[in-house]
Amino acid sequence: MKIRTGRCLCGAVAYRVEGEPLRVGLCHCADCRKSSGSAFVFFAVWPRPAFSHSGEIATFAGRSFCPACGGRLFCLRDDEAEIRVGSLDNAPTDLAPDYEVWIKRRETWLHPLPGAGQYAEDAD
Repeated sequence: MKIRTGRCLCGAVAYRVEGEPLRVGLCHCADCRKSSGSAFVFFAVWPRPAFSHSGEIATFAGRSFCPACGGRLFCLRDDEAEIRVGSLDNAPTDLAPDYEVWIKRRETWLHPLPGAGQYAEDAD
């Protein structure tokens, strides 16, 4: 079984996910833009039982981050854990987005990913 690990910028919070993600995507919504400081967020979703973490986290509007360095890490729901792919310890070259959400807010200079599902808002 594949195990991936990640951590915040200062290393105070660490996490691991086991197995392959359920889905991998890009989000162009206004909340993701503001919380990441970027044009979009690259994320992957695992079943909640496949996720574990250590260290103290803070959470705002469902988004968890390190209270020391502010590194944005994951969103936890009862059934799923959504990881910010950029926080993984090793470059996730084997993970490619299979869908994009909130494309109505995608920058005009960003082109749709070939083969990825395209959703104006949240995917159903």
